[in-house]
Amino acid sequence: MQKYAAELIGTFALVFFGCAAIIFMREEIGLLGVSFAFGLTVIAMAYSIGHISGAHLNPAVSLGALVAGRISANTFIGYVVAQLAGATIAAAMLYVIAQGKAEGYDVAANGFAQNGWTAYTMISAFLFELVATFLFVTVILGATQKVGAGPIAGLAIGLTLVAIHLAGIAVSGSSVNPARSLGPALFAGPEALSQLWLYIVAPCLGAGAAGFVFRAGVTSTPATDTVAA
Repeated sequence: MQKYAAELIGTFALVFFGCAAIIFMREEIGLLGVSFAFGLTVIAMAYSIGHISGAHLNPAVSLGALVAGRISANTFIGYVVAQLAGATIAAAMLYVIAQGKAEGYDVAANGFAQNGWTAYTMISAFLFELVATFLFVTVILGATQKVGAGPIAGLAIGLTLVAIHLAGIAVSGSSVNPARSLGPALFAGPEALSQLWLYIVAPCLGAGAAGFVFRAGVTSTPATDTVAA
């Protein structure tokens, strides 16, 4: 149970800090600050709980690890349950905090850090999420294999997530993480929930493709677990 508790806490931290940066501080720190809020949290979790669970913090990452042969099916299921729970609890906590704003917090008017597409089409958002997740999981699986990045793997992974957010927030909201999308969507309303499918399907397809590439022997013998986001 220790590794599942680690995944719950780690995913909670990712959604709590990352989405808090959007909800409470976006005007002050801008998209650059938001991008680093997510990336720095991943780095912190990688080095604090990575030795326990691999710090996946993301069902898509766990799927990539499953396809690549890094984790078992039972571990995958446990990780996903823990990650979704962590993300939901974090979003609930942020909702309670937001309601304490002196002049009130209108979710309909201000949003709730949910992912969605407006300026770009659904196809654009889908393609970005698919490709970005494929590249993200490729970095994770490569950096954490036995001949990978070693002690700096967590740094490489976190900075990759920063780059992904900098590249795609305007296109899709830049999720690459079904749990991160689910938590806020539960509190943001029907429109966010109606778009949630894209942030589950596209990242899972991209992650599965990355896992397949590694399982097919593109890399050397992998590690038994991953330090990931």
